[in-house]
Amino acid sequence: MQYDVHALLQSGVLLTDQALERLLPSPNTPPHSIHRAMRHSTFAGGKRLRPILCLEAARMVAGGNTCDAAAAELGAALEMIHTYSLIHDDLPALDNDDLRRGQPTCHVAFGEASAILAGDALQTLAFQTIGNLNIPPAAVVAILKAVSSAVATGVGADLPGGLPPGMIGGQVMDIEGEGTKPTAELVERIHRAKTGALIKVSVIAGGLLAGGSEDAIARLATFGEKAGLAFQIVDDVLDMTQDSAQLGKTAGKDTASDKATWPAVFGIEQSIHDAGELVADAFAALDPFGESAAPLKALATYLTTRTK
Repeated sequence: MQYDVHALLQSGVLLTDQALERLLPSPNTPPHSIHRAMRHSTFAGGKRLRPILCLEAARMVAGGNTCDAAAAELGAALEMIHTYSLIHDDLPALDNDDLRRGQPTCHVAFGEASAILAGDALQTLAFQTIGNLNIPPAAVVAILKAVSSAVATGVGADLPGGLPPGMIGGQVMDIEGEGTKPTAELVERIHRAKTGALIKVSVIAGGLLAGGSEDAIARLATFGEKAGLAFQIVDDVLDMTQDSAQLGKTAGKDTASDKATWPAVFGIEQSIHDAGELVADAFAALDPFGESAAPLKALATYLTTRTK
């Protein structure tokens, strides 16, 4: 079955945004400034890729049983975490960027102090949302353990899929790698942690929410790991080949900051090839699911063909 990935993305964005609207405090809720800052970055646009991966993983594992309501809230929590990471990544102490998703970054619009607190608040609300999910308590605990490890600095050896070092650990490696000659090993470690860990856990969390078997979770972990690395490789290529208007963020920042990127080590042509190979491996992990895996495969294809 062929899926219209744009329709898939549109429906996923709608479900996610509806959940975010329910969960985030209104702009008129005191203290107004922090809630307006949170909403500014959360609703500034974005592909909602992580929530959509979570939703489609849950649908695939659940089969005929619908779990969209809980999956949408879980996806919204993952989007809050992703948005918090972007707010902090854009701060003057880190990437010092003034454009994100085509809008002024949070610290530009609301000041540095409010941006730091908005990121903190989004992360806190994300874990509160997961804790409140209307699913069996054992699944809530498993998801909390998986997501917290994917966000943090180390490895959760006892977790489904053997999660890699988390997003914050990847950010630290990225900062410490600036100004040094990037190696293939360093670039892969950074990408698997800084970007890949949250993408990987998005599909794992969807599978856990749907009550997936150990084998199903392991296959989702492999899919997420391969697709997450492919996503970041393509992001690196786009940073070098597209302009800021197309990307919705400042283009060329990686090169200007001497960031460790895939094209810096392997070149653009090899990078595109490597992303394609990773997506093929991601497909193979889902083969036992048959046609029910088509939406996730369509999303993985989109990761390597997008232009922004």
